Amino acid sequence: MWSRAASAIQDGIRDLFPAYFALVMATGIISIACHLQAMDFLAYPLFYLNQFFYVVLWLFTLVRIFRHSARLLADFSNHRLGVGFLTLVAGTNVLGVQFMMLASNQVLGMALWLLALLLWLILIYALFSVLTIKEEKPTLDMGINGAWMLFVVSTQSVVVLGMFLVSSFAPWQEMFTFAMLGFYLLGCMFYILITSLILYRFMFFKISADEMGPPYWINMGAVAITTLAGANLLLKGSAPFLPDLIPFLKGFTLFFWAVGTWWIPLLIILGAWRHIYKHYPLTYHPVYWSLVFPMGMYTVCTFQLAKALQLDFLLQIPRYFIYLALIAWLVTFTGFAVQLVRKLTPVST
Repeated sequence: MWSRAASAIQDGIRDLFPAYFALVMATGIISIACHLQAMDFLAYPLFYLNQFFYVVLWLFTLVRIFRHSARLLADFSNHRLGVGFLTLVAGTNVLGVQFMMLASNQVLGMALWLLALLLWLILIYALFSVLTIKEEKPTLDMGINGAWMLFVVSTQSVVVLGMFLVSSFAPWQEMFTFAMLGFYLLGCMFYILITSLILYRFMFFKISADEMGPPYWINMGAVAITTLAGANLLLKGSAPFLPDLIPFLKGFTLFFWAVGTWWIPLLIILGAWRHIYKHYPLTYHPVYWSLVFPMGMYTVCTFQLAKALQLDFLLQIPRYFIYLALIAWLVTFTGFAVQLVRKLTPVST
């Protein structure tokens, strides 16, 4: 049994899915959503579980860097897989927000934000460079998917956690807030550019049931976290230059929330087409965490948007949407647990 478990762990490390930190993103944002809905009996267990996931995934990643670097570099230079590494940034920032909100731990929040910022700087420029100078490139329909929205998600996650830490930069608070505003606008630009390519791919290239996977839910998750970043700027920003920009920020943030809301019915329809009409099997894969995360993020961003714009009627949405997000997390976690048990349990003969 132990030899089989050791072999399964080694294989898991070698073949670790680049976007597996989406597990941390999804678990973290569901925990935060539960906390905002006064469901701390779920928020705290998910918080502790998420710390375990984060540590284990980092251990696996570090071992993979040193023992399977060739496989890791091949994934990194792959147009469809490479962007998945940006989940390290978003997962780190989501966990940092958990430490700030659930444990009031500013030290760990700051440490995680600094780590995420360093990872963002390395990964963003490395990905853009590698995918630009790569000699052999796929066509648009074969190279792009919803995971490309992680450029947006990772960038906006820096703002989401950063605005919790703005008071820590008291002597440079104005400059720090200006930097977070810059990250927010950069994430907005990434979304507008990438969503244009994805919609072009949807409308003008044949798409199969196999390709219409959970990563396309990040189309919604990207605008949801953009909404949250904008709401945090409005709620926590106090720099002298910010009041002049408040009407713009309110309008732009509401704009992205409306886009995210529009995506939800379309993604449900496409999911039904994939699994009901095309009979694509519903089996666990790490990409399903990229479906859970947007549902949790939409819950949180709507709650914060309602506070920022003083639109109390919007609070009805997260009050009920949290249950859909919890069901999605529970179903995906069950699939994850079942697959894990199967891999670690000896095959009976």
